[in-house]
Amino acid sequence: MLNCIVIGAGIAGLSSGIALHKAGHRPVIFEAYGAPSDGIGGFLTVAVNGFDALDTLGLKGAAAHLGFSTPLMSMYLGSNGKHLTDFDYGGTLPDGTTARTMTRSELYGMLREEASRRGIRIVYNKRLTTVEESHRGVRADFHDGTTEHGDMVVGADGLHSRVRKLIDPTSPAPRIIPLLNTGGIVPAGVLTPGLMDVESGRMKMLFGKRCFYCYMQDPEGRTWWFANPLQRSSEDPSTLDSTARKAWLTKLVAGDRTIMAAIVTATNDIIRPYTTSDFPSIPRWQRGRLVLVGDAAHAASPSSGQGASMAIEDAVTLGRSLQGLQPDSISGALARYENERKTRAEAVVEWGRRNAAPKIRGQFKRVFEDLVLPVVFRGIARKSEDNFEWVYGHHIEWDAANSGVS
Repeated sequence: MLNCIVIGAGIAGLSSGIALHKAGHRPVIFEAYGAPSDGIGGFLTVAVNGFDALDTLGLKGAAAHLGFSTPLMSMYLGSNGKHLTDFDYGGTLPDGTTARTMTRSELYGMLREEASRRGIRIVYNKRLTTVEESHRGVRADFHDGTTEHGDMVVGADGLHSRVRKLIDPTSPAPRIIPLLNTGGIVPAGVLTPGLMDVESGRMKMLFGKRCFYCYMQDPEGRTWWFANPLQRSSEDPSTLDSTARKAWLTKLVAGDRTIMAAIVTATNDIIRPYTTSDFPSIPRWQRGRLVLVGDAAHAASPSSGQGASMAIEDAVTLGRSLQGLQPDSISGALARYENERKTRAEAVVEWGRRNAAPKIRGQFKRVFEDLVLPVVFRGIARKSEDNFEWVYGHHIEWDAANSGVS
C-alpha cells in the first residue's frame, strides 16, 4: 500500500484520490483553500468518455443524476440567424448515457461526498511550498510550517501548479487564448413565455457579430448560457460590477438576430469574466515520485468541452498504473502513466484550440468568415462522426493494470 499525497481538492484531485483508493492505496488530499468550494464556479459538461471513466470508479450512476442531458448542439450565425450545422455531443454509451451539463459545484460535491464515504481524508488550508525526495519516500512542506511524509506526490493543483514547477522549473507558462469566459443561469419563468427557440438538451451556439455565445434550456425551464467575448487590451471587464457587466455584455450581443440580449438582461448573477488559457505541451509530467494530473499537466481550452472528462481519465489511468505496486516501483509506473496519457492529452488540447479559433473574430475577419463558415460547416457535417471517435470513444481498461493497454 502506497501513502499518496494529493495536492489539490478539485475535480482532478478528488478523482485521483478515489482512483488511488480503488487501487488499494492510502491517499490524503491537501487543499490550499481554507474550506470546501461548494457553490463556487460556473457550469461544465461531462462528455461520454468522462462518464465511461466515472463508470470505472463506480460513479457513473451518481453522476447521471447531476445536471441534465445535453446530447445535441447546433451552430448558427448570430448576424442573420443562418443555421450552419448540427452535431451530436459525443454520441451515446450502450446504456443510453449521453453528455450532461451540470454546475461545477454539483460534480465537485458528488466527488467530495464519495471521497468521504471511502474514508479519504481532505485537509484544508495547506498550500504546498516544496517537496523533498529520498530513497525512503517524499516529504511535502506546507506554508504553515507543517510537513507530510508519504511515498509519492500527485499534483492536481491546476493551471498554476506548484508541483509542475517542482518537477521541472523550466516548464512553460500557460498559453493565453484571447477569449474571455462568462455566463449564467436564468431561473424558470423569468423569460417571456415562448421566447426560447431551442428544445431542452440542445446547445444553440452562435457566432455573433461581436461575441461567440451559447444558450440551452434544461427540463425545469431554466436557461443556461455562456459567452466568449474577445479579450482586448483596452478593457478589463473583470473589474466591472454586476450592473456594468450586464450592460457590457448586452451591448456585445444586441446587434444580433437572436434572443441573447434578453437572456443576459434576465440574468441576475453573471459570472465575472475570466481569461482562458491552455498548455500546448510541457516537457514532462513526472519525475521520480512526483506526477501531474488534470489541468496541471494539460489544461485545454473550454472549447474542447473536455476539461473535467480528461481529468477523470487521468485519475483512472494513474490509479490503474499504480495498482498493486510497491514503493520501489513508483518511478517506472509514473513514466508509463505519462507515456499513455501525454499524446492523447496534447491532441485534445490542440483540438480545443482549433475549436476556439473561429471564435476569435475581429470586425473584418467576421465579415469574411460569415461568408465562408456555412461552406466550412457543411464540409464538417459531411464527414463521418467516426472522426470524433478518438475523443469520445476512449476507454480505459482497469484490469489491464501495468500493461499500457487502454
